[in-house]
Amino acid sequence: MGKYLVCITGASGSVYGLRVIRALTEAGHDVHVIVSDWGGRVIKEETGSTFDLWAHTLRLDPRNIFQNNDLFAPAASGSFRLDGTIIVPCSMNTAGAIAGGVSMNLIQRAALVSLKESRPLVLAPRETPLSLVDLRNLVKLAEAGASILPCSPAFYHSPQNIDDLVDFVAGKILDLLHIEHNLFKRWNNLNGEK
Repeated sequence: MGKYLVCITGASGSVYGLRVIRALTEAGHDVHVIVSDWGGRVIKEETGSTFDLWAHTLRLDPRNIFQNNDLFAPAASGSFRLDGTIIVPCSMNTAGAIAGGVSMNLIQRAALVSLKESRPLVLAPRETPLSLVDLRNLVKLAEAGASILPCSPAFYHSPQNIDDLVDFVAGKILDLLHIEHNLFKRWNNLNGEK
């Protein structure tokens, strides 16, 4: 099994991050998590529950939950081997800081470590519309080796509810990390093809 770091920042769309965590833990992967202060507030606003309650529900190992202000946490070092880092949702503030090489908190530092170590880094922005500054920062990050996956669900799989839309984005994130899943029907499976 793999070892992954999932970071949740203060952009709307915390359910995407929570779903990725759940999919990884259910598949038996070693999941580590960082939630920014604003990310925690957005989780509470959007889901009605605190991240602590979600962590309990998702059965996260408390030793694998890092504080965003702790630059001594294992995720701050390249010697902390990971198979991938995911920032979902990724605020434009976070993307801009990483694009500028700034590491004022653990999420930013962990992302920069992924880039310097040439490890998979997936940034999933949810904000819209994007300014020219945002677009240039995302291009800069893609050029540096990050994968940019906007939280834009598709509709070809005939979603029946919000969970289906969230699962689509979470599944696309897992696809980028080459993790098997069955979170959505693939295009070639819509008509029963294999």
